[in-house]
Amino acid sequence: MTPWWKKAVVYQVYPKSFQDSNGDGIGDIPGIISRLSYLEKLGIDAIWLSPVYLSPGVDNGYDISDYEEIDPQYGTMADMDQLIKEAEKHHIRIVMDLVVNHTSDQHAWFIEARKSKDNPYRDFYIWRDPIDGHEPNDLKSSFSGSAWQYDETTGQYYLHFFAQQQPDLNWKNPKLRHKVYDMMNYWIDKGIGGFRMDVIELIGKDPDKKIRENGPMLHPYLKEMNEHTFAGKDLMTVGETWGATPKIAEEYSDPSRHELSMVFQFENQGLDQVPGKEKWDLRSLDLAELKKVLVKWQTEIDFNHAWNSLFWENHDIPRVISRWGNDQEYRVQSAKMFATILHLMHGTPYIYNGEEIGMTNYPVRSIDEVEDIESINMYHERLDQGYSKEEIIKSINAKGRDNARRPMQWSNEENAGFTSAKPWLKLNPNYKDINVEAALADPDSIFYTYQKLIKLRHENPVVVDGDFELVENTGDNVLAYWRKLGQDKWLVVANLSSEKQDFNLDSDFKEVLISNYDEPTSLRNIVLKPYEAFAVKM
Repeated sequence: MTPWWKKAVVYQVYPKSFQDSNGDGIGDIPGIISRLSYLEKLGIDAIWLSPVYLSPGVDNGYDISDYEEIDPQYGTMADMDQLIKEAEKHHIRIVMDLVVNHTSDQHAWFIEARKSKDNPYRDFYIWRDPIDGHEPNDLKSSFSGSAWQYDETTGQYYLHFFAQQQPDLNWKNPKLRHKVYDMMNYWIDKGIGGFRMDVIELIGKDPDKKIRENGPMLHPYLKEMNEHTFAGKDLMTVGETWGATPKIAEEYSDPSRHELSMVFQFENQGLDQVPGKEKWDLRSLDLAELKKVLVKWQTEIDFNHAWNSLFWENHDIPRVISRWGNDQEYRVQSAKMFATILHLMHGTPYIYNGEEIGMTNYPVRSIDEVEDIESINMYHERLDQGYSKEEIIKSINAKGRDNARRPMQWSNEENAGFTSAKPWLKLNPNYKDINVEAALADPDSIFYTYQKLIKLRHENPVVVDGDFELVENTGDNVLAYWRKLGQDKWLVVANLSSEKQDFNLDSDFKEVLISNYDEPTSLRNIVLKPYEAFAVKM
């Protein structure tokens, strides 16, 4: 039997920015409950819920201080239990975002661990002596600077691959691992639908050998985790793996290996940065490269023995129509094009809140307007390196995480219907025009394209199980592919660019399944309009 998550479409809710119910400017769990009917109308099967655990909020909840408590800004554990129950009534499962590579430095384990070298919790984290009065080695944090932080109390350094307030857990310690599994079972017993595993590829790290991702013990740890938590249960597990290749993705997701359901891979994320440089070093997107990466992840995975996730956006990644489409003249067309090519591919699609109404990036003018710790750290580091403020702000506007974290735009009322107070992060002023209320009132809106694509996936096995085959010789700017299953044969065609493109296929079709312009009448010698996309049944 096909697992439910292969047919599913998952919707990521960033709780801080989704819906405020109590007028404090911060989204919360009761706010999410109040919007379940909207999500059911869209047609999604599961919510990936970004962290709502107790947290000091240094990294917006990805620094967890208690895995079994809800942060008061989001509500209570009773609210969480209610969300799980209410979502089920709307045929929606709750997938919890879980961070087990690191905790907050306010977690009880770390508070104990830093007290002394012989504390029982000391070995829950990774400590090293100074070398010549300096850091143990030159490992870098993803949030700028060294990955080692000196701790005065015991005169040792601890490892943190993210903020210094996010010490890395020591997965070599079996006691730590089993504490994590007990905590996961606590949530599984509550009736959740699974886990999204944050930076899971790092748990097998070997800092002495400078190994971050894909360490030698990574897969043994995942097998053990599976055995002690989700084995034999009807759950979806997806790992965040920035360093995955198609072959590595197969190792994670082959059911016979008993690890995860699927992974997020990020190969396309480097396509608008200078090769070999950081994500902030910008270059123009090469559409031929984007097309090549999309096709690679459809053709180099054996979908009979593995699985893949499909996404454009999440809480760490800016809005795709601002980044690679056109968020002005062709905002609607480019949004529908990106949706069409992704949702008709092989794998499980993810929608990030606001993507379904075509929300866009919001450029800032100075660092004072930035909330994201990654962007702020990079700003100060690059200033010290001699970059100009203007070029750093340009990078933040292109790639900064605040872009995706702006509050959800529900209506054209004050504060976009998100809150009755001052929002925690400034709204994009275009909410007056781009909002859920306007989208629902317009039968030709981006929302209804997403709704239709979800319905096509639910009702047609060819989308879930069909083979993928590229249509060759269409040029760099046109992506066309077949999906085939038995007698079913679908063709998906998309112009990835803002310029008109020629397309020719000597075939006839039976039915137009979806289109973002007037429906095509032929496949022979046609001129595709900017960002035009359609799917037809042959």
